[in-house]
This record gives sequence, C-alpha cells and structure tokens, in this order.
Amino acid sequence: MKGLELCERYYEAFGAPMLREQFPELEGVLAAGLTGSGSECYGYDDEISRDHDFEPGFCLYLPGEETVDRRTAFRLERAYAKLPAEFEGIRRQKMRPAGGQRRGVFRTEEYFREKIGCLPREMTAQDWLAVPDYALAEAVNGKIFWDGAGEITREREILRNMPEDCRRKRMAGHLLMMAQSGQYNYRRCLQHGETGAAQLAAGQFADHTLSMAFLLEKQYRPYYKWSFRALRALPGGEDLERSLEWLLTTENGPDIAEDKYFCMEGIASDVIEKLQAQGLTEAACGDLEKHAYSVNDEIADSGIRNLNILCCV
Repeated sequence: MKGLELCERYYEAFGAPMLREQFPELEGVLAAGLTGSGSECYGYDDEISRDHDFEPGFCLYLPGEETVDRRTAFRLERAYAKLPAEFEGIRRQKMRPAGGQRRGVFRTEEYFREKIGCLPREMTAQDWLAVPDYALAEAVNGKIFWDGAGEITREREILRNMPEDCRRKRMAGHLLMMAQSGQYNYRRCLQHGETGAAQLAAGQFADHTLSMAFLLEKQYRPYYKWSFRALRALPGGEDLERSLEWLLTTENGPDIAEDKYFCMEGIASDVIEKLQAQGLTEAACGDLEKHAYSVNDEIADSGIRNLNILCCV
C-alpha cells in the first residue's frame, strides 16, 4: 500500500469522525490532506522508503486566528495526538523527521510560508523567479481529502499556474546553460584533457535538461532524487530518461565522447522542436544559446525581460 492511500484511509477511519464529533463548528473552515515533503506525497514511496515517514497520519490546515483561535487550535492538536497510534499494522512514528513536522495541525498561511515564503496569492514576479522548483512541487503535490472553505485548494491552484513571463525567464536560463555545458564546453573540456570537467559538463547539461522538460509541460520538477522518476511520467520522458542516464553513467573515452556529444545535440533538437511548437522561440537554428535569447526577448514584462538571463537557474 502506498503511503498516501494509507493516510487517506486513516483520515476516513479516525480523522473525519473525530472532527465531526469533537469539532463540528470547524467543518466549513478547515481542510485535511497530505502534501509536502516526502516520497509518499508524490506516490513514489516503496519498500525501501518505508524506513522513514511511512506512517498513518494526515495534515489539518486551519485559517488564521481571527477564524480559529489559539485555544481551539491547541484542542485540535491534542485531539490529533490522541488518535490511534496503529492502523492496519503500521504504527505512527514518535520521532519528528528531519526537516520538521510533516503531519498534524498547521495554519494554512504558515504552511505556505514555510514552503514558498508567502501565500500563493501574494507572490510577486521576484518570488516566482526565486522559489526553487522542488519547493513549488512540494506545495502542490499529494492530495487534499477535505476542504471545507476551499482556501487551500484555491491557493494550490494559483501555484500550479506559473505566470508565463516567469516560465519563459526560467526556460531562457536553462537553455543557455544547456548550450554552454553540452553544445560548447563538453568538447572543449575533452580537448584540454579534462575528462572530469567534461563529465561535470555532461552532468550540467543533464540537470538543466531535466528542468526544461518539466517547464515545457508546465509542471514543477521535484527534488533531485525524484527527478528521473517524475520524468518518466512526462510525454517522451522515458526516452529522455534513458538518454540522460547514459550521459551521466558512461565514461568519456575517445570511443564514446563523440557519441555523447551527438546525444546531447539530439536532445537539443528535440527541445528546440518543442519550443517552436509552443511558439516560444523565433530562432531557426540548432544553437540553444540563440533560442535562449529568443525566449527571453519575447517576455512581455520589461522588468523581467531585462533581468540577467541566468537570474533564476
């Protein structure tokens, strides 16, 4: 059983009845679900990941103190703590995981401030450019089981839709880094006899390509250790995963170096094709650097357009 399913079943069995019986006045203002850090919030957990964070539990999201006062929130925390410690043979963990609390009672505003620095509706262009992809992904992943007021659902919907100018700015930076690392510096490093640096260049190319793959699909790339797992779910993701894994895991000997270079060129061609299909670039060539500046030039907001092209990569 996946952790998200376990937590939803635990909520239905114990959380929902507790709320109905002890806090009926909160039914229309609070939300319950599981979202945030941890593989279970993405549905990526397996037998190996059960050594931590795999437990029955859920999150309760409360509005501000003007709606739910501190005393009521404290009572809710006590009630949550008294829920059964074991469910379907799996016990709740006593130790707090690294990174802080992941289950229990949260204020909705505090939850988003911890993840992205503010409520989604308050985000400025600078916020959209500064918050890492993985943090945005954590704020919208998982599942909301119940949302009486609809507040957290509305905030998550805002967050799922990055402003187009900000998406373009991120793309431009990743495209430029793909060009520098894969199309330019990989070969030069090998010519200098710097095979370690060449592998770093291939790694940089793979890393920025991963980010581009998610931006092209208007999705957020999760934390690095889940990036390949998430990539497989994107259109064409399985083929791209195989190519990137090959780039990262093969040596840079003379017999393979040219193959790796042309693999990166093939990936660049695929990315350019997708940019053109979405009307994101006016360039008509195979040079990713030219496409980077073309994507940047089409940003409508001059304040964002005139920022350094690498400001958010």
